[in-house]
Amino acid sequence: MNIVLEHLTKRFPNRNKKLGGEVTAVNDFDFEIPDGTLVGLLGPSGCGKSTTLNLISGLEKPTEGRIYFGGSDVTSLPAQDRGVGLVFQSYALYPHLTVLDNIKFPLENLRGADKLTKEEMNSRALEAAKLVQIDQLMERKPSELSGGQQQRVAIARALVKTPRVLLLDEPLSNLDARLRLQTREEIRRIQRETKITTVFVTHDQEEAMSICDLIVVMKDGEMMQMGKPQDVYDDPVNLFVAKFLGTPPINVFSGKIKNGMLYIGKDVILTSFDLTEDKDVYVAIRPEGFIPDPNGPFKCEMGRLEVMGRDVSIVSFHDNNLNDSGLIRSIVDADDVTDLSADDIRFSLKPHKVLLFDKDTQERIRFEVRNG
Repeated sequence: MNIVLEHLTKRFPNRNKKLGGEVTAVNDFDFEIPDGTLVGLLGPSGCGKSTTLNLISGLEKPTEGRIYFGGSDVTSLPAQDRGVGLVFQSYALYPHLTVLDNIKFPLENLRGADKLTKEEMNSRALEAAKLVQIDQLMERKPSELSGGQQQRVAIARALVKTPRVLLLDEPLSNLDARLRLQTREEIRRIQRETKITTVFVTHDQEEAMSICDLIVVMKDGEMMQMGKPQDVYDDPVNLFVAKFLGTPPINVFSGKIKNGMLYIGKDVILTSFDLTEDKDVYVAIRPEGFIPDPNGPFKCEMGRLEVMGRDVSIVSFHDNNLNDSGLIRSIVDADDVTDLSADDIRFSLKPHKVLLFDKDTQERIRFEVRNG
């Protein structure tokens, strides 16, 4: 089932009474989540991800705009009638109930024609438990489970009512690194098997990019960009999106276009490209866009090597570098690294990994390199 958000806006009263007015948590969201997809809402803390999820679920009412599930307007429909399954960052399990009883708890509240017998509830709970691979733990209490197992119980509880929409609010935040990796793969597997339209909230771009069909990058309550993860990574619309996606993060420099050439400091790093207007720009280069080259046009001060097995990270410095860390990180193949004992290192650059942004608006400036 597809979800359509139509000019969705949510404003809260400002808690600072001296300032007064309102705070906009979600501002004019207008996009469609296709049927059967896993969509990630991605952005820093306070950007409005969880508020958007709460609006979709019905836990919050929008200030403006409409929400549609499969063409039906659910904006005013109570949360319990929307057919959504919710999984929160905290597992929110009942400590005195077994895994079986926790999973089937939502079924016990069904009334009328939807009411199930005890046998039917147990069968549905076992089916959901098998889906998340915890069917051997049905008699245990939450205190007897690991964090990953508890999160699986929470997911099974959300799935047991066969929801039309599954909503996950940072479900992996309480897990250690290995469990996070394992559980996110389980979420992807479950979503593919059930084909339930799923919205996944996270601040971790690696999580979102690894399992989502689409990502929505958010900032200050506004949607910056929506698209397939790799497309958004390769083709960000502004500097915020470029900096938010990527590990290590993109390297940003103060540069300029002059006489049809692109400069970082005194170095001409690109020539023969189709921008002719002289102007100051931000030059952003992905870590994988550097090629060690003794005759390369871009000269940096050599720092150190960080060996990561197959790849090597070269840490260097440049006066025009604007990275928060002050470091330039270049990811290169270990076979390409030869003598790095000099004080300086030179790079050639992959043009498609070099991105330009307007100094004032920080919007993307697109260009094409002539002659390759």
